[in-house]
Amino acid sequence: MASSSEGLQAYEEEKLLSLPKERGWGSRHLYLHQHFWCPSTHFQGVINFQNHFQAKDSDVIVASFPKSGTTWLKALTFSILNRHRFSSSHNHPLLTSNPHELVPFLDFLFHGDNIHDKLSHLSNMTEPRVFGTHVPFPSLPKSIKESSCKIVYICRNPFDTFVSSWTFFNKIKSDSLNDVTIEEALENYCKGIIGFGPTWEHMLGYWKESIAKPNKVLFLKYEELKENVSFYVKRVAEFLDCPFTKEEESNGVIENIIKLCSFEKMKNLEVNKCGIVGRNIEKKYLFRKGEIGDWVNYFSPAMIEKLSKTMEEKLSGSGLSFKTCS
Repeated sequence: MASSSEGLQAYEEEKLLSLPKERGWGSRHLYLHQHFWCPSTHFQGVINFQNHFQAKDSDVIVASFPKSGTTWLKALTFSILNRHRFSSSHNHPLLTSNPHELVPFLDFLFHGDNIHDKLSHLSNMTEPRVFGTHVPFPSLPKSIKESSCKIVYICRNPFDTFVSSWTFFNKIKSDSLNDVTIEEALENYCKGIIGFGPTWEHMLGYWKESIAKPNKVLFLKYEELKENVSFYVKRVAEFLDCPFTKEEESNGVIENIIKLCSFEKMKNLEVNKCGIVGRNIEKKYLFRKGEIGDWVNYFSPAMIEKLSKTMEEKLSGSGLSFKTCS
């Protein structure tokens, strides 16, 4: 244990000292690394992931900006891919494991020093392997970009993403971190200073790739998924080359997956009410409201104007837009 922490300390001193640094919300610091703000708690894992992960052609990567519907999309993707292995209603892994345990974040997996053991574990996993990441597209390992593995990306209206992030980080932050007012937080958010941000750059990286390589990246919006979940569950299955058969559709397989992965179902499962996942995050904090438009309960008119202008400026001309109705 001592050698591991000493290794990390030397590692951080060497790598981090030269990088621009800002105060984080949920972690003590954010470091500007490869044009995105990487939380200090994730830095080593991100570097190891970039340097050592070897993608297989059959891999599926669930990518997202934090607090954009990640947990839901992980559950849906896992269920779609593994529907022949597990029935949706009986002894399904989602009934006893959190989606983040079944679809682990790659930068979490690579945190720490024993890389050889991690690589050995990964190579022995049942295929198709399904992983998660918050890392922006340009910073993904070469093996992900160059292999035939597929990426399913989800984004969400930045107004709701912001509120979800702010409330989440206030719950999980350590007592030693100062409280951040919602106005201060929005100021940083608009400047792009948030873990894995800027938000706009994150979305646009995957957006552009989904247009350039539609067979490689499927770009989803949380709002559209929520509005027409059956359509998008079928769309994800087609994209992953495992479309539902007519027989499956008539047997209610799609409905069963939707029900199993629903916000209400997952929030009320015992496995998601207690315990921790990932980097010491309490599972209960992963399920707040799952609503669209809850931001109206938090934003002042000045804040609405500020974020609207920022979005207009950052997304202008990209073809990517969000409905914002106050």
